[in-house]
Amino acid sequence: MNTKEFISVLRRSKNKYLIFLNNEGTSIHPGYHLTEVKAARFDTVDCGARKNNWNETIVQLWVPTDETDQTFMTAEKFLSIYDKVSRMVDVDSAAEIRFEYGDKNFFPSNYYVDSISETGESIQVKLRPPQTTCKARDRRRLSAACCN
Repeated sequence: MNTKEFISVLRRSKNKYLIFLNNEGTSIHPGYHLTEVKAARFDTVDCGARKNNWNETIVQLWVPTDETDQTFMTAEKFLSIYDKVSRMVDVDSAAEIRFEYGDKNFFPSNYYVDSISETGESIQVKLRPPQTTCKARDRRRLSAACCN
């Protein structure tokens, strides 16, 4: 999901709680903090010697070890932080949005948004762990598939 799509969902439901879930449906602790928004640019060379580049928006979430707050952040609070950052840093709205997080239920990683659903009082964001791949192999498979 790109950054613009994610932020648009939040803007439509500002008063709802923003809940992040793993594959098993376990949520990040309700007292999480949004500690950083990163506008990342990647310039890489894969094993097929092809240069690749892309942008990502990486949102870092964190829970202090002594956190006692049992209330989830609202979409409005998330947006107030995001909007302030996006005025200071050139965030690419077309870039994929990722969430950096780790605790006993989420191994530390930059998660993809797998899906978003809404209930009466919350926006639930299901996160998917990243997987490694080989871009050269993926290109070969795509070119073979398009020619069959």
